[in-house]
Amino acid sequence: MVQVKQLTVVLKNAELPKLIVLRDCFDKMPAKKQTGKKKVAAPPAALKKVATKEPQKNPLFEKRPKNFGIGRDILPKRDLTRYVKWPKYVRLQRQRVVLQQRLKIPPPINQFRHAADKDSAANVLKFLNKYRPETKQEKNARLRKRAEDKAAGKKEEITKRPPVVRFGINTVTRLVTSRQAQLVIIAHDVEPLEIVLFLPALCRKFKIPYMIIKGKSRLGAVVHRRTTSAIAVTTVKPEDSGALKALVDVATTNFNERVDEIRKHWGGGIMGSKSRARQAKIEKARLKELSAKA
Repeated sequence: MVQVKQLTVVLKNAELPKLIVLRDCFDKMPAKKQTGKKKVAAPPAALKKVATKEPQKNPLFEKRPKNFGIGRDILPKRDLTRYVKWPKYVRLQRQRVVLQQRLKIPPPINQFRHAADKDSAANVLKFLNKYRPETKQEKNARLRKRAEDKAAGKKEEITKRPPVVRFGINTVTRLVTSRQAQLVIIAHDVEPLEIVLFLPALCRKFKIPYMIIKGKSRLGAVVHRRTTSAIAVTTVKPEDSGALKALVDVATTNFNERVDEIRKHWGGGIMGSKSRARQAKIEKARLKELSAKA
């Protein structure tokens, strides 16, 4: 307001030129403040982006994108194991594993899924290999020599049968019931399982130490067969009696004396992820309904 009054007073004074009065008045007015964004200092040269030149493309190389439509380019290789039609024996193996997980398995059958540990099985097989029966070639050679000696007029020597392991379910059963067996080894994967299902209970009844180990093929290799269900040890050499006693103690501790635990332990009953999710969903809905009623 003061500046405006001064301006009016100066204009009334006719003696001074109007232009000079206006120049003096505007010179005395304060400078107008500049409003707006502050200028930011320029970045140093080191931080400035260096313009990189794109590499020059060779015109001889054409860009040919692939089209994976029907009848077009071949698809890349993928893991299609899920869609493979496996042979029947492989399908049966997989279905058997799944069924053993899903179904409730009674204790007499479930005990064959808990075989001896790796070290015990290795010691048993190492011991059994010392008492392997003779092969067909060895038997033929022995009988041929015996016939030649008899034809030559030599006196036949009566020799005692060497100590060897006995195999076969009928032979092993007879040795157990007659209490001649000192140790019985049973395979865990006999098919059908009914062949050896009764043998553990029979061994416990007659107080014969028994052991379940993995691999009917490993037992079969001992007696020169592809597979065998059970092997019985009857007699051994005097120098191996200590090793046999150690194996008998292991079998008695891990199998014969655990009869009460074996009778109570069921197997299976493990559902898949989809079934567990379905059951959880049903349980959640039931709890929600109960809470709503309350």
